[in-house]
Amino acid sequence: MNEGPDARALLLADLDHEAAMTRATLSRVPASSWDWTPHARSFSLGGLASHLAELPHWGVQILASAEYDFETATPGHKVRATLGETRERFDRHIDDLHRVLSAENAESLVAPWILRRGSRVIATMTRLDAVRRLTLHHLIHHRGQLTVYLRLLDVAVPPLYGPSADEQP
Repeated sequence: MNEGPDARALLLADLDHEAAMTRATLSRVPASSWDWTPHARSFSLGGLASHLAELPHWGVQILASAEYDFETATPGHKVRATLGETRERFDRHIDDLHRVLSAENAESLVAPWILRRGSRVIATMTRLDAVRRLTLHHLIHHRGQLTVYLRLLDVAVPPLYGPSADEQP
């Protein structure tokens, strides 16, 4: 993706689109299965939904800093108490990310951003690319996992990029 104001506009449009599809997927989560997990090493359903709700906030953090260090970072994953709280948190974080991304100047967006674990640099990219890869793509990845959880629970999967096996768009 080219960097700059046009790239920001494209990213904001993608963010809006993916947020709408994530809301549709979260709307299918059965609260009665909040603690269900498909495997011992997997998130619980509530844990996965909560992680989705937090991901847009990482985009805000990326735009507010020059790097992220896994060694010094405080773990941020917390399973929300209710599905309603999870949905509200997702919407608030999406709104915050949209606002912060819209307000960033072009120079700030193309500034380097580093992902590290202590002295080991994992990746270096622009801040705009970090938001795209580590927030938006991460959101899409975990939403895909959530659709698998829904399928395993025999809950209708919403149409996202076209028809699902359950519904037509």
